[in-house]
Amino acid sequence: MVYSHEVENMCCVAKGPNHGPAPIPEEGKWVKAKEIKDISGLTHGIGWCAPQQGACKLTLNVKEGVIQECLVETIGCSGMTHSAAMASEILPGKTILEALNTDLVCDAINTAMRELFLQIVYGRTQSAFSEGGLMIGAGLEDLGKGLRSQVGTLYGTLAKGPRYLEMAEGYIKTIALDKDNQIIGYEFVHMGKFMDEIKKGTDANEALKKVTGTYGRFTAEQGAVKHIDPRHE
Repeated sequence: MVYSHEVENMCCVAKGPNHGPAPIPEEGKWVKAKEIKDISGLTHGIGWCAPQQGACKLTLNVKEGVIQECLVETIGCSGMTHSAAMASEILPGKTILEALNTDLVCDAINTAMRELFLQIVYGRTQSAFSEGGLMIGAGLEDLGKGLRSQVGTLYGTLAKGPRYLEMAEGYIKTIALDKDNQIIGYEFVHMGKFMDEIKKGTDANEALKKVTGTYGRFTAEQGAVKHIDPRHE
């Protein structure tokens, strides 16, 4: 250790009490974190790229400083999906400090890692007050049945109005309009369940019927006077 001349000539003054870091909540315990291995928790965060044309939702499950599980969801840029594939291989097994300083290929994923790092080391995790934390696999449960991201794709113009394309329930097949041409319901296809049926060998037409549902006031009895294809009408 090299000291400046001014510091070398200073007299010593006692430091006094040292209370250490403030405790943070981690998996049902209060922890005074001093090292990376003191950090545990599961949380989610959002990142964006420099031109802000794409975004990433990242979920990490950290146990004793090491990433045990990650879920990488991207939207808005085709290249991001390939970056996410690489990130899913890179992240597990790394400490959160290593991951923070590792090129995760995509700007948005790097930004998401930064935001998650801040949440985790400050004790702002989803599992902060869950005793023992969440098991490995909890991140995957976010996707629900069919293992597909919760995506909303909605489009609208002043000239022609709104178009619902994809909602939490799935791919929007038809939207229902009332007598004032306002949307009052829609028909959807749950794509995750649809693909599960196809993989089981179910006929495509039969599978489509099984996974098609409606939301809102979709039928004529409920006030719908017109049904349109939001992608072609």
